[in-house]
Amino acid sequence: MTKFTYRLDGVLEMKRKLEKQAEMEFAAIKARLNAEEDKLDLLIVKQQDCEEALQKSMLDLLDFRKIRLQHDAVDYAKDSVEKQKLSIKRIQKQVDLAAAKLNSLMQERKSMEKLRENEFEEYLKEYNAEMSKEVDELISYKHVALKDD
Repeated sequence: MTKFTYRLDGVLEMKRKLEKQAEMEFAAIKARLNAEEDKLDLLIVKQQDCEEALQKSMLDLLDFRKIRLQHDAVDYAKDSVEKQKLSIKRIQKQVDLAAAKLNSLMQERKSMEKLRENEFEEYLKEYNAEMSKEVDELISYKHVALKDD
């Protein structure tokens, strides 16, 4: 009997490559999201520092110019935090899309592998049936040969 060959091996290999590529894209976007979240954490710390500095300026001698600068710094820090949150939200949507794409590709690959597995099991059944037939023929040939002697 011939060697087992799956007629869709090329398609299955392509699915594996697409899945690998999607995994790498997902990892890159996820790394970018982590970097942006780290940046947000730093901006929040900077905002808290500015607010503390403003509070301290208000408790010290009243230097309105310094207070105004501190207040502007707090406003700028708040704006930066909000912009960063929007950036994170946008990147999170990209992560979700990449995860959905990866999940879809994984399901396609798994279904192709299941089809391959089913086809291989069918091949094994046919192979075993053929081998059993050959064994039966050998046994009956030997039995006939022994009778003739």
